[in-house]
Amino acid sequence: MKISFVIPAHNEEVCIGRCLDSVFKELKSARVGSEIIVVDNASTDKTAEVVKKYPEVKIVNEPQKGLTWARRAGFLAASGDLIANIDADTMLTPGWIQKVQKEFSRNPKLVAFSGPFIYYDLPFFINLLVMGLFYPVAFIAYCVNRFIFRGGSMLQGGNFVVRKSALEKIGGYNTNIYFYGEDSDIALRMQKVGQVKFSFGLPIYASGRRLAKEGVFTMGIKYGANYLWMVIFKKPLSNTALDIRTSSEEKTLKYKPQNKTKETIIAAATIIVILSLLAGIAYGVYSIIIKLLGILRK
Repeated sequence: MKISFVIPAHNEEVCIGRCLDSVFKELKSARVGSEIIVVDNASTDKTAEVVKKYPEVKIVNEPQKGLTWARRAGFLAASGDLIANIDADTMLTPGWIQKVQKEFSRNPKLVAFSGPFIYYDLPFFINLLVMGLFYPVAFIAYCVNRFIFRGGSMLQGGNFVVRKSALEKIGGYNTNIYFYGEDSDIALRMQKVGQVKFSFGLPIYASGRRLAKEGVFTMGIKYGANYLWMVIFKKPLSNTALDIRTSSEEKTLKYKPQNKTKETIIAAATIIVILSLLAGIAYGVYSIIIKLLGILRK
């Protein structure tokens, strides 16, 4: 089973090297046929020059700027049975490839496999907030939508692997989507031809530069709203996105949302909603217990 790594790169001269290093490091301990494709997506910096230092890597040029255009170009150039869609600002975690091999080998019906991000350059508290709040909420929404309403599934853009044959069957990527919703769109369409799985056991290291720039709560609302729009209306709520790139080799980013007032309001509203839901659940459980005790006493 051959795996093709497809890595879109728009002005990623700072990040692309460590991303490629992480892939080569993991490939050393994995017995798998592979190829690595970097899609130079209308870059104006030294991205291509950095990638050329890795002679084993294939460079594909895609002049049409946009994440789905880049993923499409890599998909068309790929020859592997599996296509691993990672981003230029990500790094593989130990055992990532073996986990992918294991899942697809033991389940022929599996067509897409994904996991969460671990933000390597954000403060610990921000990572804790994301992993302890937003991912659980997203996972619950995914479970309700998939197993109760049968309306969709969940993939994490920048950390998902698909069977090439299944991707061909659904017609590839939707290039009408610019950024938000591209992973939700693939998840929705892929589940029609096979099984789509999201697992916390397949994390990947990623830069938290977008969260640091726009704010955790702001991005949580943006991603959530676009996911719902994709599920309900089959299109994203927003078809634009800020171009945020890494400017230096900082180990830890400064968490400075550009619109602090907006972030504070959204954070306060989110906390109030969550506390209200928890209070409602607690009251419901309390009421049930009281009724059960009343029945037992009779």
